[in-house]
Amino acid sequence: MNIHDKLILHFEERVQLTDQEHNKVRESFKAVTLKKKEMLLFKGEVSSHMRFIAEGCLRSYFIDDEAKEHIVQFGIEGWWVNDLYSYLTRTPAQQFIQAIENTTVLQIQRDTLNKLYDQAPPIERFFRLKFEKAYVALQDRTMNTMSKTAENRYMEFRSKYRDIEQRVPQYMIASYLGITPEFLSAMRKNALTSGRS
Repeated sequence: MNIHDKLILHFEERVQLTDQEHNKVRESFKAVTLKKKEMLLFKGEVSSHMRFIAEGCLRSYFIDDEAKEHIVQFGIEGWWVNDLYSYLTRTPAQQFIQAIENTTVLQIQRDTLNKLYDQAPPIERFFRLKFEKAYVALQDRTMNTMSKTAENRYMEFRSKYRDIEQRVPQYMIASYLGITPEFLSAMRKNALTSGRS
């Protein structure tokens, strides 16, 4: 299965597309390949593409005033990754996006996507649903960070994102959870000894 087929199958989990619309998708999304540690987006650039991860693993993160990294999102095959605020407001990105593994992304430029909405109306519906889901996920993550203990956040991360946990370094998971690597290591040991691994 080629990478465009993966994207079409992904769309068709939510919406139905005709053969003509399949062709429009193939024409509109361009492949970008990244080596491990290569950057897809830098802070200060305007994010003008929607990006589907066909293969590999990425992270988006920002750096605070004390030069500390904070991971906002991980992304693996079948996920979308972006600085959505930059994309929607056309303002400079606050986040970096970097490949954790060798990665292939299919991306579409904003103006091309707007044309695709006219040529393939189900795609517009797909992205409306996607934006709604992204908003809900952001609110859920914010509430979790504010209301749950670090241990609860870690256990929830493990149950939701077991695939990611196996693929990214421990210090990145700690950054995502807002804790130190040492604290994460202690929690993992506790989880193992209590039989919750």
